[in-house]
Amino acid sequence: MDDREAFVLGEAAALAARWLDGVRDGSIPPTADVEAVKDALGRRLPERGPAPAEVLGHLASAVEPGLMRMHSPRFHGWVIGGAQPVALGADWLVAAWDQNTALRAVTPGVIAAEELAAEWMLDLLGLPSDAEVGYVTGATVANLVGLICGRDETLRRAGWDARTDGLAGGPRVRLLVGAERHGSIDSAAMLAGLGAGRPVDADEQGRLRVDALRAALADGDGPAVVCLQAGNVHSGAFDPLADAIEVAHAAGAWVHIDGAFGLWAAAAPGLRHLTEGMAGADSWATDAHKTLNVPYDSGVAVVAHPEVLHASMAQHAAYLAAMSGASDPEDRVPELSRRARGVPVYAALAQLGRAGVGELVQGLVDAATVIAEGLAGIPGARVLNDVVYTQVCATFDGDDRTRRVGDALRAGGVALASPSEWHGRAVLRFSVSNWLTDAVEAGRTVEAVREAVAATA
Repeated sequence: MDDREAFVLGEAAALAARWLDGVRDGSIPPTADVEAVKDALGRRLPERGPAPAEVLGHLASAVEPGLMRMHSPRFHGWVIGGAQPVALGADWLVAAWDQNTALRAVTPGVIAAEELAAEWMLDLLGLPSDAEVGYVTGATVANLVGLICGRDETLRRAGWDARTDGLAGGPRVRLLVGAERHGSIDSAAMLAGLGAGRPVDADEQGRLRVDALRAALADGDGPAVVCLQAGNVHSGAFDPLADAIEVAHAAGAWVHIDGAFGLWAAAAPGLRHLTEGMAGADSWATDAHKTLNVPYDSGVAVVAHPEVLHASMAQHAAYLAAMSGASDPEDRVPELSRRARGVPVYAALAQLGRAGVGELVQGLVDAATVIAEGLAGIPGARVLNDVVYTQVCATFDGDDRTRRVGDALRAGGVALASPSEWHGRAVLRFSVSNWLTDAVEAGRTVEAVREAVAATA
């Protein structure tokens, strides 16, 4: 790399540092909309552009007013998380290394880090040590991998090879999903050709009812896939995993668990009871950018049966012939060309260690508890869920007032919660996902809500 290239990358690092300097105290919502940012960027493609460093400087100046400070410790809008410095640094290295992480023998350096991260995750989460891990873009694709594996395996047991013959003409695969599943399950099911799943009744906290699952499985026959949930997006509640898995397996179903942010409860001793029995499932999905706080593009698909995973995902071509005698990353995911997504996961786990991961997850739950207890002391506020994990759902004197409180909170810029509807009521949902969110920052969120409530009186 010559001096000019080094200068450009140095400028990029300086611009990134400038943005990150505002992580704790900068106003959260963007101040410019899409069209304003396009105007600032310049709408016409130039015949020839300026120097690279000038392009980066202009890019940062034009785009930053349109950015949401999702990495703020008081951003509770979605289950987002924020990138820990070690994981962000590893992500920069991944971009610089520029490895296509498909074959073990071709890019052994990054694959070694990914495979170690996979082994550590299986251990931390209490999942079978012989399960295989694939790194995908996010939880939606991780769910897609699990559902496709379940689809193909249950069809195979019924005497139908979906990979060879497709789905048309074969037995219909029944998909059973919790009534309060996340929308990513519906998207993944559509892509997997399973259609809309049959909703199974849930309790008041969004937990799938085992008796309803048993009845739904008995109402029909043939191949079946059951999708369970570890972490309801509104309440944070976990399905009764052990009992539901037992019932599903007794009916011959494949069991997939959507644990986009909840799977990590298994890594915290004080929360492990929430995931009791989940190791008995057949596949799992999570997203490391959420609870583990690594950069985006860090979905994790785990399948207990490697031969099923390979049969559903592996690409076959003469030039892709295995050179290592072991399964390759391309055997575990739908993609062939991909960046080394698992390297930032390795960096985060290596830096935190077993105890650090547990403390990170427990700390998020503790901060959610501080928010819930603080909201309960605000006149007119009511917390609707049992705060067992990282989610807090609250109302404020009816739907209209709740929406106005949300608007006032966003306008204040100090903290942000996402407006939603749960059980037919308007709610503000506070998701605690950021490694920087401690009791102090949670207290600042409560005070911001108190001011928003006062402003809407």
